Amino acid sequence: MKAKILVIDDDQQFNSMVCMILVDAGYDVKSATNGMEGLKMFMKERPDLVITDLYMPEKEGLEAIMELRQTDKTVKILLVSGGSPHMKMSEMFTMAGMFGADAVLPKPFSIGTFLEKIKELLET
Repeated sequence: MKAKILVIDDDQQFNSMVCMILVDAGYDVKSATNGMEGLKMFMKERPDLVITDLYMPEKEGLEAIMELRQTDKTVKILLVSGGSPHMKMSEMFTMAGMFGADAVLPKPFSIGTFLEKIKELLET
């Protein structure tokens, strides 16, 4: 059975690219363009893995991660982000872990690194 993955990112181009990569790799993929929409999609689809951006309208990534964790303790969560002018990448990733993310991946990343991280998360 194919693993179900939900991609939450407000950058439409990035969202589409990631979905295409995941579909080509054989995953069942759904997407949302903000945290609020992502949480609704999560409740409907119950994916095995959620990939979320940090900064989005409606509900930011850390809020979404916290709510996902309250809803489902077992879902795997990968935070991807290009960073913030207000926070160092290492601080952001530490915070993401505290909020419940299983892993973090800085943008930009290679397709190989991305797919390796997905596989690793789904196998744990």
